Amino acid sequence: MSTNRFGVRALAVLGVAGLAVLGTPTIASAHVSAQPSEFTQGGRATFAFRVPNERDNAGTIKLEITLPQDTPLTSVRTKPLAGWKSEVVKGKLDKPVTAGGKEITEAYKTITWTAEPGVKIGINEYQEFFVSLGTLPEKDKLELPAKQTYENGEVVDWAQSTGADGKEPEHPAPALKLAPKKAGEDGHGGHGTTPAANSSADTHEASVGSDKTARYLGGASLAVGALGLGFGVGAILRSRRKA
Repeated sequence: MSTNRFGVRALAVLGVAGLAVLGTPTIASAHVSAQPSEFTQGGRATFAFRVPNERDNAGTIKLEITLPQDTPLTSVRTKPLAGWKSEVVKGKLDKPVTAGGKEITEAYKTITWTAEPGVKIGINEYQEFFVSLGTLPEKDKLELPAKQTYENGEVVDWAQSTGADGKEPEHPAPALKLAPKKAGEDGHGGHGTTPAANSSADTHEASVGSDKTARYLGGASLAVGALGLGFGVGAILRSRRKA
């Protein structure tokens, strides 16, 4: 009799645990980041700034990205996003820079997304802002500091660099890892591919969709497992009654 009771309790606990996992939402990264984040030097990068809302009392209504001035970008494009207005600002450099044998006197300085009235990144939500940048500099990493503004006026500055020890700071700046171009590669996109801006963005969106599908399937498996445990509990109880 005691063995049956133990089995019933164990199955019941496992069933509740499975349902708890099923009902737990997946939380986005806890800071503003670039997704994907690895590209090739000298090429282009099409990716998204992923912005999670970290406050439980206010939504995010603005994102501002600061672009490099020591290695200025020659091309900056944003993908339209319903409910958000994007603005790319270009201006004169404080000091001219030579790149590719040409002297550059002005460059893109900032990208800003501002939410239209009634629109925001809500509590427990995140948003992705797609961009296409080029030409990528010939260095290992490109940092893109970001400012996240909440509807209550709070501004979080994501601009800290990772230290030499590799430990992530409290407010890390979004960054792209840049690999040297290999022989035969043209450097466009990630890993030497040459997708168009929209095509690459759509590919990433498809990847995100696949990830969501995998999560749904995983959730469905948990649900089936929970139901199976429930049937097991019921079978044991019926067996006890007959006994």
